Amino acid sequence: MIKKLPNFLFFITSFSFAQDAEIFKPDSVKKKIEATPITTNLRIDGVMNDAEWKLAKPVSNFIQIEPYQGKQPSHKTEVRVLYNKNYLYFAIFAGDSLGKKAIRATDFKRDFSFRQHDLVALSFDGFNDKRNAMALVTNPYGVQRDFLSFDDIYYDIDWDGLWRVRTTRTDSGWVAEMAVPWQTLRYPKTDSPTQNWGFNVFRNRRLTNEQTAFSPYPRSFTNTRMAYAGVLTNLQPPPPSTNVRIQPYFLTTFDRYRNYDNKPNTNTYKLGGEIKWAINPNAILDITANTDFAQADADRQVNNVTRFSVFFPERRQFFLENASLFGVGVGPNEDLSGGTMRVQPFFSRRIGLDDSGNPIPIDVGARFVYRSLKRNYGAIAMRQREVGDSPGTNFFVGRYSENFGKQNRIGGLVTVKNRPDGTNMTGTIDGFFRLSESHSLNTMAVYSTSTNSGKSGFSGFAQYYYSTNQFKFWWTQSVVTKDFNPEMGFVSRSDVVGTTPGIFFFNRGKWIPFKKFIRAFEPGIMTEFYHQASTGKLVERQLNINPIWLNFQRGGYFGYLINPTFQRLTEPFVPLGVYIDNGEYNYVRHQIYASTNPSAVISLNSSFEWGTYFNGRLNSHDIRMQIAPVPHISILARYNRNHFRNVGNLAHEANGESYVDLYSVEGRFALNPRVQLIGFYQKNAENLSQNYNIRLSWEYRPLSYIYVVYNHREFDNLLDKPTQIENHVIAKISYLKQF
Repeated sequence: MIKKLPNFLFFITSFSFAQDAEIFKPDSVKKKIEATPITTNLRIDGVMNDAEWKLAKPVSNFIQIEPYQGKQPSHKTEVRVLYNKNYLYFAIFAGDSLGKKAIRATDFKRDFSFRQHDLVALSFDGFNDKRNAMALVTNPYGVQRDFLSFDDIYYDIDWDGLWRVRTTRTDSGWVAEMAVPWQTLRYPKTDSPTQNWGFNVFRNRRLTNEQTAFSPYPRSFTNTRMAYAGVLTNLQPPPPSTNVRIQPYFLTTFDRYRNYDNKPNTNTYKLGGEIKWAINPNAILDITANTDFAQADADRQVNNVTRFSVFFPERRQFFLENASLFGVGVGPNEDLSGGTMRVQPFFSRRIGLDDSGNPIPIDVGARFVYRSLKRNYGAIAMRQREVGDSPGTNFFVGRYSENFGKQNRIGGLVTVKNRPDGTNMTGTIDGFFRLSESHSLNTMAVYSTSTNSGKSGFSGFAQYYYSTNQFKFWWTQSVVTKDFNPEMGFVSRSDVVGTTPGIFFFNRGKWIPFKKFIRAFEPGIMTEFYHQASTGKLVERQLNINPIWLNFQRGGYFGYLINPTFQRLTEPFVPLGVYIDNGEYNYVRHQIYASTNPSAVISLNSSFEWGTYFNGRLNSHDIRMQIAPVPHISILARYNRNHFRNVGNLAHEANGESYVDLYSVEGRFALNPRVQLIGFYQKNAENLSQNYNIRLSWEYRPLSYIYVVYNHREFDNLLDKPTQIENHVIAKISYLKQF
């Protein structure tokens, strides 16, 4: 079932599985791909016409994962592997009877959406620990996607490796050639000159949503569940050596302000950069000075009508790398299983950003990470500059976890935020236990204390999952006390005890009608109960009943939900400017979610909600349309409206209505995957703001960039004051060199 559709390669398209497909155990006899040594360097152009490729031993015996687990693929995929002293080379031929006509790709965005592209993916387990994986992914246009995976649960999606790929498209399919420097890969130093690594290759033919893999695994898992991987044999990599990657930058900014008090226009110049030192295959040290995040994608505004705080994801590259080691916590999964409650003792957006998302300069910082089969540990230390009313602040995060068994771990995390007016600290103990292929348990307990207020608080959770090819069941129990205050973390609401069990059913029986169009029927129930921790009283109850959810063969879906809800407001609630007083409220809401094929030239994604809301009614709709006539051009338009009628204070006004609209347009125009113009515009009626951001990006050599950014922000919700306007122009050049 998909409620919020995943944008990651490693999530299966629909989480819906055939009734006769079981969760099988890894095969004791592993499938093998043999790498062939060469002495020359290959030209990476996606043509595969170098004579050396004839020396490689092709492998093409892939197995279908989706839609028919274990069956033979409908189209051939062939893999060849070569290597020399500098690079590990891959050539993948993705055969297709329709040739270029079958190819689907909607944009040239790095870390592109899995649901919108044809792709092939390589996953490596250089240490053969069956827990850690490095994944390198490309689409038919040579766009890159890469990430790190740990236990097929925790992911560093925004990790960017240094590797090269080129592709060509033909009438018989498409070809990808990859050159991966040995320095990018992670593997042990051994006495034997030859190594064998855990390895898998995954392909998605997007036209028919057929997914295949070299080494098969149950479709409720992903290609980074390395216990199911095959073996890449006959490798003779150079001994891993200490390597250093430096990335200095130069930046200039022009800042202009209108209708601000005591905020002058400025022109500034900055020098800074980062150093990444791979001390050994297990340990990496990152150092940053005068840190800049000009290239980071800007936040999109969200109109929130729930009692939960909005969680804005981290978008800054320095904090995204190795985020999974420090990112312990609980939150909703991409398919909305697990419950709405989110608690993270460490949230990197608390560093270098104020509560409104405005940047605060970072003078210097460092991150050290060590990962091995037995244990993982790391630390982050940052110094945030004093600016205006914001004093200079020191941040520290320490993390340790011990692995045991096949995929179990226990660990701890400490955060310290120190300012002149006091110190906030948290201490966390957490654990993850994979009880079997289908059973898992995730737990955490956090204590917080603040010296300036003298208050302390507690938070904890336990989350159990049971997932098979037929259904998915979970139970999440969480608690957050009233005085729990992790100033370096995130909590969606406090003074609450949450109980959120639920179940999804996955049906693909022959009884489902219109099998040519419908792939799966996936009803479910998601329940949420929240009691006030300080009094024990029930403050919210939601019964999210999902009697209809259809996943279509081409990737679209249709679902209907009904949500009987109880709310006890212990203090006033003000969603989008509508004042709702204390009291008890019972209401029922209805929801429809629908999407067409997201890989089509024109695709629609929409949600409609209607029904009672507290003491009145609320009708909401969110419509998104993407137009991508060619991958070089992609335009996404969105319209969101919330229409309140007789809700809260509106019940005493003449017309009793309020409309809050949010419009946005995003565009991506690319010459190729390395030269792109990206922009977006948003207008929000809730705070009468208009914001737009335009960014020209040129990757003139691997992971070295030139950026020109224009950012406009305005606010018009201040009484008796003219509209406040900010304009920022930023030009930045960075250069990456690996030694």
